[in-house]
Amino acid sequence: MQILLMRHADAGVRDPVRIPDDTLRPVTAKGRKTQARVCRALRKRGIIPTAIFASPWMRAWQTAEITARLLLPNAEPVECPPLAEDPDVDPLAGIIGDQPPEAVVALVGHEPWLGELASLLLTGDPHRVAIDFPKSGVLALEAPAFEGGKAALRFFLRAKLL
Repeated sequence: MQILLMRHADAGVRDPVRIPDDTLRPVTAKGRKTQARVCRALRKRGIIPTAIFASPWMRAWQTAEITARLLLPNAEPVECPPLAEDPDVDPLAGIIGDQPPEAVVALVGHEPWLGELASLLLTGDPHRVAIDFPKSGVLALEAPAFEGGKAALRFFLRAKLL
C-alpha cells in the first residue's frame, strides 16, 4: 500500500484572542490555493488516494475536504482522531483497516505528529528521523502493511517547489 502523509494547508498564525480553541482554526485562502496546486501535482503524477483519513481539527479536515473534492470526488474523508495525537500505529491501523496492496491511503494531520509518524513507519522509532514537514507537504511511503519500521520512502513533495 502507498501511504500519503499530508500536512494540513496554511491556517495562518495562531491567535488565541480571535480563535481561543486552536482546533477550530480554519485554512486560509492562501492555504486553499496551495492545497489545490498540490492536488493538481498529485493528479498529474497519477497519484490518486483510494481513501482519505483526517484529524478532526478544522484545518486538517478542511485540507482533507479540498483533497477529496479534487482527487476523490465520490468519497468523503474519514475522521481519524489519532492523527491529532502522538503517533501510535495500532489505533491508526484500527481506523484505516485492512487495505489492498494497491491502496493509496492519505492521512491528513499536523506537525510534529506527522513527522514523528513518518519516522515511526520508516524506522520503528518516532524520533529517529527528523523531518521538516511544511504545510501542504506530502510524504509518500510504500509499505506492505501499516506497521512501524516496514515502510520505504517514495517521495516528499513540498508545495513551494511546485
